[in-house]
Amino acid sequence: MSAKVEPVVRSSDGIRGAIDVLVVDDSAVVRQFMVALLGERSETTVRVASDPVFALRKIAEQKPDVILLDLEMPRMDGLTFLRQLMATEPIPVVICSGHTGKGTEKAMIALEEGAVEVIGKPKFGLKEFLSESNILILDAIVAAAGTRVFRRARPARLPHLPADAVLPLVPRAGAFRQAVVAIGASIGGPEALERILSQLPSNSPPILIVQHMPEQFTRALAKRLDKISRLRVVEAQDGERVRSGTAYIAQGNRHLILGLSGERFFLEVKTGPLVSRHRPSADVLFRSVAASAGAAAIGALLTGMGNDGAQGLLEMKNLGAHTLVQDEASSVVFGMPRAAIELGAAAEVRSLGDMAVAIQSQFSLSEHDPCSRK
Repeated sequence: MSAKVEPVVRSSDGIRGAIDVLVVDDSAVVRQFMVALLGERSETTVRVASDPVFALRKIAEQKPDVILLDLEMPRMDGLTFLRQLMATEPIPVVICSGHTGKGTEKAMIALEEGAVEVIGKPKFGLKEFLSESNILILDAIVAAAGTRVFRRARPARLPHLPADAVLPLVPRAGAFRQAVVAIGASIGGPEALERILSQLPSNSPPILIVQHMPEQFTRALAKRLDKISRLRVVEAQDGERVRSGTAYIAQGNRHLILGLSGERFFLEVKTGPLVSRHRPSADVLFRSVAASAGAAAIGALLTGMGNDGAQGLLEMKNLGAHTLVQDEASSVVFGMPRAAIELGAAAEVRSLGDMAVAIQSQFSLSEHDPCSRK
């Protein structure tokens, strides 16, 4: 919900007048409660966003006075959003999350990154907690609205390790290769994957997917995609044999690697350092697919921030794989696709609406398919 609000008037003893609050939380229960709670204050206008990507659009329409922010959300986590916000568009932020009890490491990090207050949200009994915390939440919102926040320098970047930190690029010997599809995505990826997988046939080659997402969400993503797809969609498991007609979602906080034993593909799910600032990393997946499947592979890099996947896609292309990149017009964020294009890794640039057809046109199942589900 959105409405025009009067300008905020700040004074030494607090705040008078209207407060425009933007609630960013993937829980519909929390969003509904906050609308009801904050709406009790007649001077307060409440808007909601289910994740930081939608929040950025709301901020572009109208800058709020306060943001009430959860931390664990799909597409972009709250700390990443907080850092970006404080570096570009400083706004008072109150963290309300089940991962930030007073004194916890995440609470300290959030405060260091510019949050003005942290409210711990229990993992159980959420409705009871919210109903008992009316005053606490309202006080935090009003106090935050009267706080001055300043632009912060962008945080020091994490080491940008290449895929070498997890596995070397060693192409496997052998003339026979079965088709396999590898997809990398980040911000905006869940919707893009839903669009693509819902259009692919049930006899598609194996599809391996890295979606940048916290580990609590990848299994739920697999279940959601399984419901809308003719393919079987599962969260990848270590040592699992790879089969046609199945899409494998990389586990959050684990790298996904395609291994080859004889003429059989299998999965490796492993820890290791962040690669291109991510775990799972599309660069790691793409490198493993390049080595194991060679020219029989198809690689697709979709919407996302940063450059993860660009180098790996180039390695796939150099070993004969067909490579696709999502175009700018259909991307939520064009960072990863742009990086791949600039590196010369894209054989084709396609809109999201054309991506499934472009992928399907590149494969045909063999009569001697070693990835058969038999």
